[in-house]
Amino acid sequence: MHLASRAAFLTRLGTLLTAGLVLVACARAPGAPPAPVVGTWLMQIPEAPFPVHLFTFHADGTVLQSNPDAGDPGSSDSNAMGAWQATPQGIRGRLVEVLADRGTRRFTGRGEISFVLTVTDDTFQGTASAVFYDPQGAQVRGPVQASLQGQRVSPRP
Repeated sequence: MHLASRAAFLTRLGTLLTAGLVLVACARAPGAPPAPVVGTWLMQIPEAPFPVHLFTFHADGTVLQSNPDAGDPGSSDSNAMGAWQATPQGIRGRLVEVLADRGTRRFTGRGEISFVLTVTDDTFQGTASAVFYDPQGAQVRGPVQASLQGQRVSPRP
């Protein structure tokens, strides 16, 4: 086998193996219920610049967060994305938000928020810790602690 065709074969093989591992990692047993946190939640975070947020936890272990952009007059930070996992201690996860200056519209850094939640039926309680970094990755603030309370958003009429 020529060197170029061998490299192409190994690249394709690696891609197929990676895709297979991703599918296995995202799969759950047939009929297994999703983790109790899966769904959309109306969150109260009293310590946040804007205390009301929406969180959506997906069965694949990703989480999205959104809140009105009005909470911080100097910075735009209304969305975050991250990952979560169920552990014996509860739901653990981390969100990352990109920060921008409202006046200049320039990237000013990122916030990383770690959280732990305990789900009980259609409510949860938890804690979070946020650390903020400048564009070069140096920590500029935190950790900042916060409490979390969530109520599941349901399709009730």
